[in-house]
Amino acid sequence: MDSELAEVVAELKDIFTRRGIPTRFGRADPAVVDELRRELRIPARYRGFLQASDPVDVETVTPAERVRLFPADRLVAEQPVGEAGWQNNWVAIARSTLRGDLYFLDISKLDAESDCPVFSVTTGAASYRPELCASSFEQFLRSLAKSMEAAA
Repeated sequence: MDSELAEVVAELKDIFTRRGIPTRFGRADPAVVDELRRELRIPARYRGFLQASDPVDVETVTPAERVRLFPADRLVAEQPVGEAGWQNNWVAIARSTLRGDLYFLDISKLDAESDCPVFSVTTGAASYRPELCASSFEQFLRSLAKSMEAAA
Protein backbone atom coordinates (compact mmCIF):
# COMPACT_ATOMS: atom_id res chain seq x y z
CA MET A 1 0.00 0.00 0.00
CA ASP A 2 1.44 3.38 -0.95
CA SER A 3 2.22 5.98 1.72
CA GLU A 4 -0.72 8.32 0.99
CA LEU A 5 -3.25 5.50 1.23
CA ALA A 6 -1.50 4.09 4.32
CA GLU A 7 -1.76 7.52 5.96
CA VAL A 8 -5.52 7.79 5.40
CA VAL A 9 -6.09 4.19 6.55
CA ALA A 10 -4.14 5.02 9.74
CA GLU A 11 -6.39 8.08 10.26
CA LEU A 12 -9.48 5.91 9.82
CA LYS A 13 -8.20 3.29 12.26
CA ASP A 14 -7.31 6.02 14.76
CA ILE A 15 -10.81 7.52 14.76
CA PHE A 16 -12.33 4.08 15.35
CA THR A 17 -10.01 3.65 18.33
CA ARG A 18 -10.68 7.12 19.74
CA ARG A 19 -14.45 6.64 19.43
CA GLY A 20 -14.28 3.16 20.95
CA ILE A 21 -15.95 1.55 17.94
CA PRO A 22 -14.91 -2.09 17.51
CA THR A 23 -13.45 -2.84 14.12
CA ARG A 24 -11.22 -5.44 12.56
CA PHE A 25 -8.78 -5.01 9.73
CA GLY A 26 -6.72 -7.92 8.46
CA ARG A 27 -4.61 -8.91 5.48
CA ALA A 28 -6.33 -10.47 2.50
CA ASP A 29 -4.96 -13.73 1.20
CA PRO A 30 -2.79 -12.91 -1.86
CA ALA A 31 -4.49 -15.70 -3.83
CA VAL A 32 -7.91 -14.15 -3.12
CA VAL A 33 -6.67 -10.70 -4.18
CA ASP A 34 -5.20 -12.14 -7.36
CA GLU A 35 -8.52 -13.82 -8.16
CA LEU A 36 -10.29 -10.47 -7.55
CA ARG A 37 -7.86 -8.83 -9.95
CA ARG A 38 -8.82 -11.34 -12.63
CA GLU A 39 -12.54 -11.60 -11.93
CA LEU A 40 -13.45 -8.02 -11.00
CA ARG A 41 -10.42 -6.21 -12.46
CA ILE A 42 -9.83 -4.33 -9.21
CA PRO A 43 -7.09 -1.71 -9.60
CA ALA A 44 -3.63 -1.96 -8.05
CA ARG A 45 -4.23 0.66 -5.36
CA TYR A 46 -7.34 -1.11 -4.10
CA ARG A 47 -5.50 -4.45 -4.20
CA GLY A 48 -2.78 -2.89 -2.05
CA PHE A 49 -5.42 -1.75 0.43
CA LEU A 50 -6.89 -5.25 0.68
CA GLN A 51 -3.47 -6.85 1.10
CA ALA A 52 -2.46 -4.45 3.89
CA SER A 53 -5.79 -3.55 5.57
CA ASP A 54 -8.58 -5.87 4.48
CA PRO A 55 -11.76 -4.49 6.14
CA VAL A 56 -12.79 -7.78 7.78
CA ASP A 57 -15.34 -6.09 10.08
CA VAL A 58 -15.42 -2.34 9.42
CA GLU A 59 -18.47 -0.09 9.63
CA THR A 60 -18.19 3.69 9.94
CA VAL A 61 -20.66 5.36 12.28
CA THR A 62 -22.02 8.90 11.99
CA PRO A 63 -25.44 10.30 12.91
CA ALA A 64 -26.44 10.44 9.24
CA GLU A 65 -24.79 7.34 7.78
CA ARG A 66 -23.20 3.97 8.41
CA VAL A 67 -20.94 2.53 5.74
CA ARG A 68 -19.83 -1.12 5.86
CA LEU A 69 -16.72 -1.83 3.78
CA PHE A 70 -16.69 -5.23 2.07
CA PRO A 71 -13.81 -7.56 2.95
CA ALA A 72 -11.91 -9.27 0.15
CA ASP A 73 -13.61 -12.62 0.68
CA ARG A 74 -17.08 -11.03 0.24
CA LEU A 75 -16.41 -8.74 -2.74
CA VAL A 76 -17.59 -11.14 -5.45
CA ALA A 77 -20.75 -12.08 -3.55
CA GLU A 78 -21.66 -8.41 -2.99
CA GLN A 79 -21.62 -7.51 -6.70
CA PRO A 80 -25.16 -6.97 -8.08
CA VAL A 81 -24.13 -8.52 -11.39
CA GLY A 82 -27.07 -9.16 -13.67
CA GLU A 83 -29.21 -6.43 -12.17
CA ALA A 84 -30.59 -4.07 -14.79
CA GLY A 85 -28.32 -1.08 -15.17
CA TRP A 86 -25.34 -2.44 -13.25
CA GLN A 87 -22.22 -1.96 -15.37
CA ASN A 88 -19.34 -4.42 -15.60
CA ASN A 89 -16.82 -1.61 -14.94
CA TRP A 90 -18.33 -0.96 -11.49
CA VAL A 91 -16.98 -2.77 -8.43
CA ALA A 92 -19.11 -2.54 -5.29
CA ILE A 93 -16.85 -1.95 -2.27
CA ALA A 94 -19.27 -0.89 0.50
CA ARG A 95 -22.91 -0.57 1.44
CA SER A 96 -24.85 1.93 3.54
CA THR A 97 -26.34 -0.10 6.36
CA LEU A 98 -28.91 2.65 6.96
CA ARG A 99 -30.14 3.21 3.40
CA GLY A 100 -28.85 0.15 1.54
CA ASP A 101 -27.06 2.25 -1.09
CA LEU A 102 -23.99 0.74 -2.72
CA TYR A 103 -20.63 2.48 -3.02
CA PHE A 104 -18.54 1.41 -5.99
CA LEU A 105 -15.30 2.03 -7.84
CA ASP A 106 -15.67 2.98 -11.49
CA ILE A 107 -12.66 1.12 -12.84
CA SER A 108 -13.10 2.63 -16.31
CA LYS A 109 -11.75 5.93 -14.88
CA LEU A 110 -8.35 4.90 -13.52
CA ASP A 111 -5.91 7.71 -12.74
CA ALA A 112 -2.11 7.73 -12.81
CA GLU A 113 -1.93 6.21 -9.29
CA SER A 114 -4.17 3.28 -10.31
CA ASP A 115 -7.00 4.76 -8.28
CA CYS A 116 -10.50 5.59 -9.47
CA PRO A 117 -13.56 7.56 -8.39
CA VAL A 118 -16.13 6.22 -5.94
CA PHE A 119 -19.81 6.62 -6.70
CA SER A 120 -22.97 5.65 -4.85
CA VAL A 121 -26.23 4.32 -6.22
CA THR A 122 -29.60 3.77 -4.63
CA THR A 123 -30.45 0.10 -4.71
CA GLY A 124 -33.92 -1.07 -5.57
CA ALA A 125 -34.53 1.80 -7.99
CA ALA A 126 -35.77 1.13 -11.52
CA SER A 127 -32.45 2.41 -12.85
CA TYR A 128 -29.12 3.36 -11.33
CA ARG A 129 -28.21 7.04 -11.15
CA PRO A 130 -24.63 7.16 -9.90
CA GLU A 131 -23.63 10.06 -7.68
CA LEU A 132 -19.96 10.95 -7.27
CA CYS A 133 -18.85 10.49 -3.65
CA ALA A 134 -15.11 10.97 -4.03
CA SER A 135 -12.59 11.49 -6.82
CA SER A 136 -10.59 8.46 -5.63
CA PHE A 137 -10.72 5.55 -3.19
CA GLU A 138 -8.19 7.39 -1.04
CA GLN A 139 -10.48 10.43 -0.90
CA PHE A 140 -13.45 8.18 -0.11
CA LEU A 141 -11.64 6.77 2.94
CA ARG A 142 -10.54 10.28 3.94
CA SER A 143 -14.17 11.44 3.73
CA LEU A 144 -15.31 8.54 5.91
CA ALA A 145 -12.62 9.38 8.49
CA LYS A 146 -13.52 13.10 8.48
CA SER A 147 -17.23 12.31 8.85
CA MET A 148 -16.51 10.10 11.83
CA GLU A 149 -14.22 12.76 13.30
CA ALA A 150 -16.95 15.39 12.96
CA ALA A 151 -19.49 13.04 14.54
CA ALA A 152 -17.23 12.62 17.57
